[in-house]
Amino acid sequence: MTRPLRIQYPGAVYHVTCRGNERRKIYHDDTDRIKFLEILAQTKGIYTVKIHGYVLMSNHFHLLTETPLGNLGEFMRRLNVTYTSYYNRRHGRVGHLYQGRYKSLLADKDEYVSVLSRYIHLNPVRIRAFKGKPDKEKVKALLGYKWSSLPGFIDKGKAEDLVDYDLVLAEHGGDNLRGRRSYKDRILEDLVEGIGIRDEIIGQSVLGGERFVSWLKDQVLSGKKDRERPSLQALNRYCTEDVILGAIEKATGKEIEQIKSERGLVRQIAMDLLYRIGGLKGVEIGRLLGVDYSTVSQGRKRLMERIQRDPKTKALIGRLEKELSR
Repeated sequence: MTRPLRIQYPGAVYHVTCRGNERRKIYHDDTDRIKFLEILAQTKGIYTVKIHGYVLMSNHFHLLTETPLGNLGEFMRRLNVTYTSYYNRRHGRVGHLYQGRYKSLLADKDEYVSVLSRYIHLNPVRIRAFKGKPDKEKVKALLGYKWSSLPGFIDKGKAEDLVDYDLVLAEHGGDNLRGRRSYKDRILEDLVEGIGIRDEIIGQSVLGGERFVSWLKDQVLSGKKDRERPSLQALNRYCTEDVILGAIEKATGKEIEQIKSERGLVRQIAMDLLYRIGGLKGVEIGRLLGVDYSTVSQGRKRLMERIQRDPKTKALIGRLEKELSR
């Protein structure tokens, strides 16, 4: 069987799964699960990826992700390498943790986000141990499952910073009490009636109708040279460097030349936004700001450390991200 086609483009939505080697556990205990979610949150921030949902099982995980910069491969590489390194150190082992490459199912964002979210969230009761069990028992287990983003979709008080709830809940009335009740009702219906997507998957890797597939062929796959990584560099940026630096100039009162030349917080913010939202590589940012690659890397690292302890810096970056996302 040929490998499924890897399709990457800005704004793509995927259902991503990754299993343990030889179906072995990838989480030994809750300490491992907590660490995995920490690494997931860090990697999400580095690559500007959105997490619309997740479920951690004993020997695999499910993610519903969106890649505004079209960089799923880089995101998953960093996530899996970092967690494997942690897991091997902690448990005194070497070698592969995962069974081959991760699997990704590209989905039509306008049609299948809610379906995929519910499909992912039902996984804790779709295992062999629950086969033939009463629906009441399944419901109790599903709603009580700890290592899932489902609780945050049902109860706003349990929402996590890691998860972006808006896209999924938009199909159920919005991020409000009504939308959350609607999502809960629908997933409980799916638990009883079942929810299947396998028959709708095209070529092992795409979930969408004729319109979506035609769009992919015409706008994404046409003329590409590499089956693993479609050539999309021209589309691979949210904003140009001038727009990003202009937004920082407006927010801080510093002129663009000052931003480029002065050391400190504002230049670190520029480095980070040019990387995450502008899609520039470290070398390109260094060339633009007149520094070397290591300075860019260190600057972004110091900024992340500062965000953890300084609410004002975190709020400033939040405002800039909101402005640039327009």
